[in-house]
Amino acid sequence: MQKRRLGRSGPEVSLVGLGVNNFGRRIDFAAARPVVAKALDCGITLIDTADAYGNDGASEDFLGRLLGSRRKDVVLATKFGLSIDGTGTPGGASRRYIMQAVEASLRRLNTDWIDLYQLHRPDAKVPIEETLRALDDLVKAGKVRYIGCSNLSATQLEAALTVSKRQDLAVFVTCQDEYNLLSRGLEKDRAPVMRQHGLGLLPYVPLASGLLTGKYRHNAPLPPSSRLASSARHVGRVLNERNWRVVEALREFATRRGYTLLELAMSWLASRPFISSIIAGATRPEQVEQNIAAVGWTLPPADLAEIDRITL
Repeated sequence: MQKRRLGRSGPEVSLVGLGVNNFGRRIDFAAARPVVAKALDCGITLIDTADAYGNDGASEDFLGRLLGSRRKDVVLATKFGLSIDGTGTPGGASRRYIMQAVEASLRRLNTDWIDLYQLHRPDAKVPIEETLRALDDLVKAGKVRYIGCSNLSATQLEAALTVSKRQDLAVFVTCQDEYNLLSRGLEKDRAPVMRQHGLGLLPYVPLASGLLTGKYRHNAPLPPSSRLASSARHVGRVLNERNWRVVEALREFATRRGYTLLELAMSWLASRPFISSIIAGATRPEQVEQNIAAVGWTLPPADLAEIDRITL
C-alpha cells in the first residue's frame, strides 16, 4: 500500500482510504464488519466518516464497535456540521455546537481522540474565527489532532487560512471535495489554494457514484443493488449525456491499454500529487480489494494529456 501525508503537516496515511457513508444506510452492522476487517487487513490506514452518515450517528457507532483494539492502527476522520437526525436541519459550525458534536462523536467512535476533525460545510451564520477557535481549543485539549474542511469555496478557504495564520490558531491540513474524472472544477480555483498552502485533497465520490466503475451502461437498466439505483438524487446529478459520452471515451481509452475503467479512474487520481488519500466507499470486502488494486497503473504524460482532451 502506497503512503502519503495528509497535506504538508499531517500524518502519513494509505493512498487508498475507506469511506463509510454507506454504513447504517445501505449496509447494516453485520455487512459492515467484513468491509472494515478487509480494509485493515489490506493496509488501509485512513477511515473517513461523519456524524451525519447513517442518521443519528450510525456510521460512527458502527466504527466504534468494529475497530476495537485496532483503533490505534488507523487515522480516524470524521465531520461535523450537517443534520444527524435526517431532518435536514444543519448543526452548524458555532462553538456551542462543535463542543456538543465532538463529545457525541467521541462517544460513538469509542475513542479518546479524533485524528482529523472536519467542518462538513461552511456555515454562513458563524464567523470562521469562532469555528477555528473552537477547533483550536479541541486540538490543545488533545481531543482532536488535526483539522480539515469540506465543501468550502476558494474564497472561504483563503479566508480561513488567513484567520488561522493571523490568530495563531490550528490550521486546516486537508480539504475534502468532489473530484473525479467527470468533475474537475476545483482545479480552476481550490486546487491552487491547496497547493500554495500545502493542504492535501481527500476526494469524495472518486468514482462518480459508481459511474466510473464500469458497471453501468448507457440506455441499460441500473443494477438493482447499485448506489445509483437507490438514490434518485445521484441519478439526476450524474447520469447525463455529457457524462455518458465521456465515460464511453474513457472506457475505450482504458481498454486499448489493457486496463479497466475502474483502474483508470483510481490511477488517474493517484497521479495527482496534491491528493493525500482517495476516499473510496465499499459495501463488500471484494470492493475494498478492487479499489486498492486499481491504483497500480502509472499513467505516462502522453496518456494524461489524452485524458485531459477527453474530460476537459
